[in-house]
Amino acid sequence: MIVTVIVDTVKKQVREGSWIVAEFKKAVGVAADRALDEVIGGEFKPLEDNQRITIKCGEVFVSHARQGGSS
Repeated sequence: MIVTVIVDTVKKQVREGSWIVAEFKKAVGVAADRALDEVIGGEFKPLEDNQRITIKCGEVFVSHARQGGSS
């Protein structure tokens, strides 16, 4: 089933179900070198590229430049 999610304020159509974050980013047009957060209850939850997420409908995501590593 195809559902709607919001990525960077833009509605995107994707298949419902389980996704690896890196594959989801590719499907919704987020560059591989950007980080992706899911917005849950107004809080930003960072997602790892190799993490599995479940898409149902209406999820909200925000991409951003990756933060620097350890110094």
